[in-house]
Amino acid sequence: MRVGVLSLQGDFEAHSRRLSDLGAEAVEVRYGHQLEEIGGLVLPGGESTTNLILMEEERLWEPLQRFVGQRPVLGTCAGAILLARDVSNPSQPSLGAIAMSIERNAYGRQADSSIRTVEPEREFTERTRGGPLEAVFIRAPIIRSVDPGVTVLLRDGPDPILVEQGRHLAATFHAELTTDTRLHELFLDKVGRG
Repeated sequence: MRVGVLSLQGDFEAHSRRLSDLGAEAVEVRYGHQLEEIGGLVLPGGESTTNLILMEEERLWEPLQRFVGQRPVLGTCAGAILLARDVSNPSQPSLGAIAMSIERNAYGRQADSSIRTVEPEREFTERTRGGPLEAVFIRAPIIRSVDPGVTVLLRDGPDPILVEQGRHLAATFHAELTTDTRLHELFLDKVGRG
């Protein structure tokens, strides 16, 4: 199974290692034509504005818009921002793949980063396995609202931190920076089902 990781900036290498450890062939995606060769795509953390600039420079925006309409995508942190329908603080373009409103850098500065242990929602554990999950928040966004049809799989208090709509997943935390593989396993299951 070939799975791409958008590799313009951010910690794409950690996602690639995780996918490889789980048996997938990880492809570092930098050009639009590479999207034709993969079954799913990870949009990693980093800086969403910088990603937008680089996507424009590499003419990736339109191919990515087509891709999210056809294949599974996992967005973490900045990648979740790119998947959202509505982005604030400040407003910016997005792929609109998940019917949610998200606020950038809502937890504060880099110094306000944290690692939290959360209890997954029942649907997450039924589709993966039980037990608490470690979530790494680095200048993380907050999902402010989700529409009906968006499933919340993890919460930190009242805030959704992992959501699913159709073939797509968005996490406001960095799952690739922990030893827990459940989020990537869930994503690879989606890719395997097409």
